[in-house]
Amino acid sequence: MFTHDKGGDENNHLYVRNEDGSEKDITPGEKLKANFMEWSEDGMAFFATTNERDPKYFDLYRYSAKDYARELVFKNEAGYEVAGISRDQRWIALDKPNTTADSNIYLYDVNNKVLKHLTPHMGSISYSAATFDPKSQRLLFTTNENGEFAALRSYELASGNFKDVEKADWDIVFTYYSKDGRFRVTGVNEDGSTAIRLVEGQNEETVKLPKLPKGEIRGLRFSGKGSRMAFYVNGDQSPSNLFVYDFKSRQVKQLTQSLNKEIDPADLVDAQVVRFKSFDGMVVPSIYYKPHGAAAGAKVPALVYVHGGPGGQTKRGYSAQIQYLVNHGYAVLGINNRGSSGYGKTFYTADDRKHGREPLWDCVEAKTYLASLGYIDPDRIGIMGGSYGGYMTLAALAFRPEAFKVGIDIFGVSNWLRTLESIPPYWESFRKALYEEIGDPVADKDFLIATSPLFHAKEIRAPLMVIQGANDPRVIKPESDEIVDAVKKNGVPVEYVVFADEGHGFSKKKNQIEANRKILEFLDAHLKGNGGGSKPVALARP
Repeated sequence: MFTHDKGGDENNHLYVRNEDGSEKDITPGEKLKANFMEWSEDGMAFFATTNERDPKYFDLYRYSAKDYARELVFKNEAGYEVAGISRDQRWIALDKPNTTADSNIYLYDVNNKVLKHLTPHMGSISYSAATFDPKSQRLLFTTNENGEFAALRSYELASGNFKDVEKADWDIVFTYYSKDGRFRVTGVNEDGSTAIRLVEGQNEETVKLPKLPKGEIRGLRFSGKGSRMAFYVNGDQSPSNLFVYDFKSRQVKQLTQSLNKEIDPADLVDAQVVRFKSFDGMVVPSIYYKPHGAAAGAKVPALVYVHGGPGGQTKRGYSAQIQYLVNHGYAVLGINNRGSSGYGKTFYTADDRKHGREPLWDCVEAKTYLASLGYIDPDRIGIMGGSYGGYMTLAALAFRPEAFKVGIDIFGVSNWLRTLESIPPYWESFRKALYEEIGDPVADKDFLIATSPLFHAKEIRAPLMVIQGANDPRVIKPESDEIVDAVKKNGVPVEYVVFADEGHGFSKKKNQIEANRKILEFLDAHLKGNGGGSKPVALARP
């Protein structure tokens, strides 16, 4: 079974490939979106959600794995997010967002058809269901009710009691059990990397993980009887490689070598976690990549790289695009401006109703930080990013036109009014949260016009590249069409790249390669300024 959309339109269906190679769409219909949830414990059924009944909400169905006959398990009429199903199939955990920083958990009893609110509270507190225990006796969930960061707690289904389970000095972002219930895995968002904790047995004793190559463990899974575990290791200098660990022999085996054999890992760079103080003293964490050969006597150009979101996070790990740019002599600072996740709830909400202002000013201060390093040319610093990062790029060029030499906008918002009004119908449960954070297109029209780059395009003077997927349902193509047309009227160099078979993010390798090639050519012409293209720095190293 697998899932795909059509050209990036995000209307995914679920498909089955049969033994004879034929394929069957088991969620047929027009303009519906389906999501696979999980298998039943015995493997005879699976759960999936679709919005075919109401485009705004996802209902939960149980499908037979034999003939794909289905039954409705939960009819969703209020914007709940299905977060988990107990192994005995009696309980369904539902998340209910209020704002980006405030959410609740509900519990649905399938047998008695009763919905219970588990987390009534005052103020902005985040609650998110994680998993049911293997015996279907308790629900584990994360919450930041007692501090800046999300800790792990449990709800006993029989008694209704809450208990503390696990905490860290950072956000706990997930936890789950092995199929046999022997192990529980927890992920902690630890300063830009995901740290894995593994415990075993009823007493949850810590399991020592094997010695591995540098990087972070991702996608950890256990064999049916819990004798082995498979996982990926992803590092700054290496894409994900698959490993298997045998608990009995304590031997670990690497199964794949994902890095292209033509690439020398030594030519790639390790990321650094850096911090700088912004205009108001707020400390801004970032992930920084320094090119080989950069020195006071050989200054290099640089890019401030802004993540999506708004509440996303730039993390450590392999990025082909960033390594490609760094290898060609560009320093890259992946900024986690205020409003980024992973650094506490106060930092996370510090950008609410301030987009185009304080978060943008953090990016300008990032330029100041880069210039202070001594080996970066302060006159050759650009800004780039995708989605919300694309908006920040446009905002920087429109509202602080003196700051950056060039901008690269990858499917970014140029007009908040249109984007907020054209969000996909299946985002209905998040509509209020978006309006609370960014602005209401009716009540806050003047503010959104003031912070939308399209209405201030006459101020853009720096060379601009815009990259867009034609089928993007989140930031629709007119967002890019109109900013390109408006900036061209200024007599500013503008390059526009549209991929006809992509949506919000480029899934096809050929398109990723083409986009990166065009980005490099644009930067070489307008930021590096050498006119003849760039050579990989690594090739010039002794």
